[in-house]
Amino acid sequence: MKLIAAALAALLPCLAAGPEMDKGKTLGNPRAPVLIEIYSDFLCPACKAFHENTLPLLMKDFVTSGKVCIVSREFPLNITGHQHSREAAGIATAAARIGMYDAVANALFRTQESWEVSGKAWETAAAVLTADQQKKVQALAKDPAVLKEVQDDVAYGTAIGIGQTPTLFLSRGSTRYPVFGSALSYNLLKSMINDLLK
Repeated sequence: MKLIAAALAALLPCLAAGPEMDKGKTLGNPRAPVLIEIYSDFLCPACKAFHENTLPLLMKDFVTSGKVCIVSREFPLNITGHQHSREAAGIATAAARIGMYDAVANALFRTQESWEVSGKAWETAAAVLTADQQKKVQALAKDPAVLKEVQDDVAYGTAIGIGQTPTLFLSRGSTRYPVFGSALSYNLLKSMINDLLK
């Protein structure tokens, strides 16, 4: 495991910390020893699988015990079939401002196949919000600060060469490793986190 971490460190030695942490998109204690940043796209099937299968395991094994803090980052892909990804990212980021990121993200991932075709990202998010929350999120989704937050995530991800979603960054202090592809198996991810916690 340490060999894998050393190889990853050699590949990307100069990675600086990502954009500022949005408290509304953070799970766990921000002062936890390990930070995991997840760059994802709401229309990515692999992101859906990670969100529904791996994220609950991370929560159970590491976040609830205070060992890991998870931050969601938006990385809507600009590829065919993902034309509604940026809108969904903006809606979810707006929902984070009122403490509803998790509910909206869960709904967007759970019903990914239907709104991918219909383009009804807003209707999907609105279904888990009260009428008052809907008004706030609709207004915030047009707020330049929310749009900038999504763009900052995308710009940073692009600058560091993210080419697929989900991509994770595991950090402890100044030690920061990218994780993607086959490394997203939970057992390997768990092993990497445990190495960082030593």
